[in-house]
Amino acid sequence: MSKKGCLVIISGFSGAGKGTVVKELTARYDCYALSISATTRSPRPGEQDGREYFFKTKEEFEDMIRQDALYEYAQYVSNYYGTPKAYVQEQLNAGKDVILEIEVQGALKVKEKNPEALLLFITPPSAKELRRRLVDRGTETIEVINDRMLRAVEESDIMEHYDYLVVNDKLDECVGEVHHLIQREHLKMEANQDMVDKIKKELKEMKGE
Repeated sequence: MSKKGCLVIISGFSGAGKGTVVKELTARYDCYALSISATTRSPRPGEQDGREYFFKTKEEFEDMIRQDALYEYAQYVSNYYGTPKAYVQEQLNAGKDVILEIEVQGALKVKEKNPEALLLFITPPSAKELRRRLVDRGTETIEVINDRMLRAVEESDIMEHYDYLVVNDKLDECVGEVHHLIQREHLKMEANQDMVDKIKKELKEMKGE
């Protein structure tokens, strides 16, 4: 019923599998668009502007900051990263549900500017399982894993700011739950005011027949 898309912010602990959930969600359903970040870092081999990132010079990015053209931004290792408003709005107006896969601090900044945004937090079923997944990756040292677990402790204090908690135990079930939560947003009264007004008008007109 709702023509405009829904802005969805998905966050979760490192190792929770949120990237896999988002990848499966966008592959399974054609109603989603993944937000593309802007960055000042150089493109890596095979990357294309407007696909992996919008690649900007430092000057261009700082102009975007001054023009309030970003929902949120941060600086990592001397490079800027941020979420451009224009691309997100373009996709929403086209009827796509736009997914932002970002960390908790950035998520709250986007929510401040978009109170209607839906916030979903992905978590494994237990802290023990989170650590097991980080270890099983086999790509990081124990020191890095411990740092990620400490970061998870900090992020857990912000979980309650999210609208829904989705447990990623079985991937297929988790993807289905996320899809269901997003689609139910389209049934909210505030998302269907045009339809409400239309029905009310028609009923009043029929009353006078």
